[in-house]
Amino acid sequence: MTAATPTPWTELDSPLGPLLLTADPATGALASLSVPGQKGGRTLQDGRRRDPALFRAAEEQLAAYLAGELKEFQLEFSTHGSEFRERVWAALDDVPYGATTTYGAIATRIGAPRAAVRAVGGAIGANPLLIVRPCHRVIGADGALTGYAGGLDRKVRLLTLEGSL
Repeated sequence: MTAATPTPWTELDSPLGPLLLTADPATGALASLSVPGQKGGRTLQDGRRRDPALFRAAEEQLAAYLAGELKEFQLEFSTHGSEFRERVWAALDDVPYGATTTYGAIATRIGAPRAAVRAVGGAIGANPLLIVRPCHRVIGADGALTGYAGGLDRKVRLLTLEGSL
């Protein structure tokens, strides 16, 4: 029996606080991006190895985005959710920089019934790739800045950066 390949990770400083990034050990694709205090966020555990070089492209693109110089990430992702969650997460990728959408609109976009709005909200709340997969662009139907796993203060900062607040 062979030991599992350790999960690569790095931590980046940002205006939003430290960002913890992990990659899929098999492909090197970005698997998670978490912030301190994030609901359901990743934490460092045994079986991980620090590998800042693997995350150079993510680091450069995140810095450019947070400086207001990048509007669309060009990174390979490796997420592992149910088929429903993967469809919701993919729909987030279609929400343009500077725009917002609603949970209901995401449900419609993926072909789910209106009654699936709560399930859509749960999938968005479980998004493992904060910032790069823009769940911060999803707001309530009444325009309210509803929950954000990374904290409402960060959601406000990201929406302000993008000019949608």
